[in-house]
Amino acid sequence: MSLAPLLEAAPAIPLHAFAAMAAFVLGLVQFAAPKGTLPHRTVGWIWVALMVVVATSSFWIHGIRLVGSFGPIHLLSIFTLVVLPVAVWRAHTHRVTDHRRIMIFIFTGALVVAGVFTLVPGRIMHRVIFGS
Repeated sequence: MSLAPLLEAAPAIPLHAFAAMAAFVLGLVQFAAPKGTLPHRTVGWIWVALMVVVATSSFWIHGIRLVGSFGPIHLLSIFTLVVLPVAVWRAHTHRVTDHRRIMIFIFTGALVVAGVFTLVPGRIMHRVIFGS
Protein backbone atom coordinates (compact mmCIF):
# COMPACT_ATOMS: atom_id res chain seq x y z
CA MET A 1 0.00 0.00 0.00
CA SER A 2 1.34 3.41 -1.00
CA LEU A 3 -0.24 6.85 -0.73
CA ALA A 4 1.95 8.09 -3.60
CA PRO A 5 -0.77 7.84 -6.32
CA LEU A 6 -3.16 9.77 -4.12
CA LEU A 7 -0.66 12.43 -3.11
CA GLU A 8 0.46 12.93 -6.73
CA ALA A 9 -3.11 13.48 -7.96
CA ALA A 10 -4.77 16.84 -8.55
CA PRO A 11 -5.40 18.64 -5.21
CA ALA A 12 -9.16 17.99 -5.18
CA ILE A 13 -8.63 14.22 -5.20
CA PRO A 14 -6.59 13.85 -1.98
CA LEU A 15 -8.82 16.44 -0.28
CA HIS A 16 -11.87 14.41 -1.32
CA ALA A 17 -10.33 11.07 -0.32
CA PHE A 18 -8.96 12.13 3.08
CA ALA A 19 -12.21 13.91 3.99
CA ALA A 20 -14.17 10.79 2.97
CA MET A 21 -11.91 8.51 5.03
CA ALA A 22 -12.22 10.79 8.06
CA ALA A 23 -16.01 10.97 7.63
CA PHE A 24 -16.16 7.18 7.39
CA VAL A 25 -14.25 6.72 10.66
CA LEU A 26 -16.24 9.42 12.45
CA GLY A 27 -19.46 7.91 11.11
CA LEU A 28 -18.56 4.58 12.69
CA VAL A 29 -17.84 6.38 15.96
CA GLN A 30 -21.21 8.12 15.76
CA PHE A 31 -23.06 4.85 15.23
CA ALA A 32 -21.32 3.22 18.21
CA ALA A 33 -21.39 6.14 20.67
CA PRO A 34 -24.30 7.26 22.85
CA LYS A 35 -26.77 9.49 21.03
CA GLY A 36 -27.99 12.95 22.00
CA THR A 37 -24.93 13.82 24.04
CA LEU A 38 -22.67 16.85 23.60
CA PRO A 39 -19.89 14.66 22.11
CA HIS A 40 -22.40 13.16 19.65
CA ARG A 41 -23.51 16.61 18.53
CA THR A 42 -19.92 17.90 18.31
CA VAL A 43 -18.66 14.93 16.31
CA GLY A 44 -21.84 15.15 14.25
CA TRP A 45 -21.09 18.74 13.21
CA ILE A 46 -17.54 17.72 12.28
CA TRP A 47 -18.97 14.82 10.25
CA VAL A 48 -21.39 17.15 8.46
CA ALA A 49 -18.52 19.55 7.62
CA LEU A 50 -16.45 16.65 6.29
CA MET A 51 -19.37 15.48 4.14
CA VAL A 52 -19.74 18.99 2.72
CA VAL A 53 -16.03 18.88 1.81
CA VAL A 54 -16.44 15.40 0.27
CA ALA A 55 -19.48 16.42 -1.77
CA THR A 56 -18.13 19.80 -2.84
CA SER A 57 -14.67 18.55 -3.78
CA SER A 58 -16.23 15.94 -6.07
CA PHE A 59 -17.19 18.68 -8.51
CA TRP A 60 -13.48 19.02 -9.39
CA ILE A 61 -13.11 15.27 -10.02
CA HIS A 62 -14.10 14.13 -13.50
CA GLY A 63 -13.01 10.49 -13.77
CA ILE A 64 -16.35 9.11 -14.95
CA ARG A 65 -18.09 11.36 -17.47
CA LEU A 66 -21.63 10.67 -18.57
CA VAL A 67 -22.99 14.14 -19.35
CA GLY A 68 -20.27 16.60 -20.32
CA SER A 69 -17.70 16.50 -17.56
CA PHE A 70 -20.18 15.21 -14.96
CA GLY A 71 -20.98 11.70 -13.82
CA PRO A 72 -23.04 9.83 -11.25
CA ILE A 73 -20.81 10.95 -8.36
CA HIS A 74 -21.92 14.51 -8.99
CA LEU A 75 -25.59 13.57 -8.70
CA LEU A 76 -24.80 11.86 -5.42
CA SER A 77 -22.95 14.98 -4.27
CA ILE A 78 -25.90 17.24 -5.10
CA PHE A 79 -28.20 14.85 -3.26
CA THR A 80 -25.87 14.83 -0.23
CA LEU A 81 -25.65 18.62 -0.14
CA VAL A 82 -29.45 18.89 -0.25
CA VAL A 83 -30.20 16.14 2.28
CA LEU A 84 -27.55 16.96 4.90
CA PRO A 85 -29.32 20.14 6.10
CA VAL A 86 -32.59 18.22 6.21
CA ALA A 87 -31.02 15.60 8.48
CA VAL A 88 -29.55 18.28 10.74
CA TRP A 89 -32.90 20.05 10.90
CA ARG A 90 -34.62 16.79 11.83
CA ALA A 91 -32.23 16.40 14.78
CA HIS A 92 -32.73 20.02 15.77
CA THR A 93 -36.51 19.57 15.82
CA HIS A 94 -36.18 16.28 17.76
CA ARG A 95 -37.39 14.11 14.88
CA VAL A 96 -34.76 11.57 15.80
CA THR A 97 -36.12 8.67 13.75
CA ASP A 98 -36.01 10.75 10.56
CA HIS A 99 -32.56 12.09 11.48
CA ARG A 100 -31.20 8.59 12.07
CA ARG A 101 -32.70 7.20 8.84
CA ILE A 102 -31.30 10.03 6.70
CA MET A 103 -27.85 9.88 8.29
CA ILE A 104 -27.64 6.10 7.82
CA PHE A 105 -28.70 6.55 4.20
CA ILE A 106 -26.04 9.22 3.57
CA PHE A 107 -23.37 7.16 5.34
CA THR A 108 -24.10 3.96 3.43
CA GLY A 109 -24.80 5.57 0.07
CA ALA A 110 -22.35 8.45 -0.10
CA LEU A 111 -19.47 6.85 1.80
CA VAL A 112 -19.70 3.06 1.76
CA VAL A 113 -21.26 2.31 -1.64
CA ALA A 114 -19.53 5.19 -3.46
CA GLY A 115 -16.30 4.28 -1.66
CA VAL A 116 -16.43 0.72 -2.98
CA PHE A 117 -16.46 2.09 -6.53
CA THR A 118 -13.15 3.86 -5.85
CA LEU A 119 -11.55 0.41 -5.60
CA VAL A 120 -12.34 -0.48 -9.22
CA PRO A 121 -9.16 -1.25 -11.20
CA GLY A 122 -7.78 1.86 -12.88
CA ARG A 123 -8.95 4.21 -10.11
CA ILE A 124 -6.47 5.99 -7.84
CA MET A 125 -7.63 4.30 -4.64
CA HIS A 126 -7.22 0.90 -6.32
CA ARG A 127 -3.57 1.78 -6.92
CA VAL A 128 -3.23 3.04 -3.33
CA ILE A 129 -4.68 -0.14 -1.77
CA PHE A 130 -3.52 -2.82 -4.22
CA GLY A 131 -0.44 -1.16 -5.68
CA SER A 132 -1.24 -1.69 -9.34
